[in-house]
Amino acid sequence: MKKYIITAVFSLFSIISISAQSKSDAQVSKLYQNYITIKTALASDDADKTSKAASEFIKTTSAIDYKVVSEGNLNVLRKDATAISDARSIAAQRETFSNLSDNMIALTKEFKLSGKSVFVQYCPMADASWLSNEKQIANPYYGSSMLTCGSVKSEIK
Repeated sequence: MKKYIITAVFSLFSIISISAQSKSDAQVSKLYQNYITIKTALASDDADKTSKAASEFIKTTSAIDYKVVSEGNLNVLRKDATAISDARSIAAQRETFSNLSDNMIALTKEFKLSGKSVFVQYCPMADASWLSNEKQIANPYYGSSMLTCGSVKSEIK
């Protein structure tokens, strides 16, 4: 009987842990989707859309529990997104996007952000990486002037 009780307790903890993990994934996945919106706006050379997307990213960071992602990590992400949101020139937004991307790549390695593969892409001209939902390159650092510049460096499943 004692064996069954212990098994039941461990099963309950596993279920609670799995449910907490899927919740944390959902919170962080929304952050990832906001990031993709920023990337897409930069690739489209649209400073206004980029600023609005960064504002949404900031709102999402505020909704994430510190138990899921540490306060320090969220503050760094929020700081980068705020700089992008406040910048009025696409050049300034792109400069800060590099930092945001590096931090999001690190987060991607800790959490499952998407049901599909996430691609880490790299632009040698900007010497910077970014995340994408697809293998096709849409360079956020140069937009229409060099939209396909870059390559897929890795795939996170």
